[in-house]
Amino acid sequence: MDVVWRLGSANTADVLKALPGDEQLAYTTVLTTLRILEEKGYLRHTKDGKSFVYHPVVDRAEVRRGALRHLVSRFFQNSPELLVSNLIADEQLTPKHLQRLKKMIEER
Repeated sequence: MDVVWRLGSANTADVLKALPGDEQLAYTTVLTTLRILEEKGYLRHTKDGKSFVYHPVVDRAEVRRGALRHLVSRFFQNSPELLVSNLIADEQLTPKHLQRLKKMIEER
């Protein structure tokens, strides 16, 4: 999804080329993933010659919010406070990060 969001639209070869890392996935693996994302309603496709060009249907921020809600409900007993306390305790946040978080909370 990240590649399609970044590019705006992409065919399978575009996604394969844009994936990070040294180890490349198989073309069919990327194609299968794109089809699954389309079935789930995250992407749609248009036809360009013989290839399908995939376009995002959902906004990245919307997906992030949904994933975060799922994470909080599944692993943190529906408690955003528990999520934040675990993040602060387990991650080595710098004072700069903590200051930014404090500012975001105050502005909310």
